[in-house]
Amino acid sequence: MLKIDILTLFPKMFIGPFEESIVKRAQDKSLVEINIHDLRKWGLTERRTVDGRPYSGGAGMLLRVDVIGKALD
Repeated sequence: MLKIDILTLFPKMFIGPFEESIVKRAQDKSLVEINIHDLRKWGLTERRTVDGRPYSGGAGMLLRVDVIGKALD
């Protein structure tokens, strides 16, 4: 059996595609197991922060490696 674990900030986005497609048939036949994990479960502080500013500055945010590490463990 193929096992797939997905870490995401938006777990509800994956429910529809995996429940209405050929992937659903594969899951029903136990050919594939798909687990969707909300990355915020391992977030920091009371707000479950998972991102931070880049060290070099600039626009945007980056996912924190320590949060991803906790999720993988």
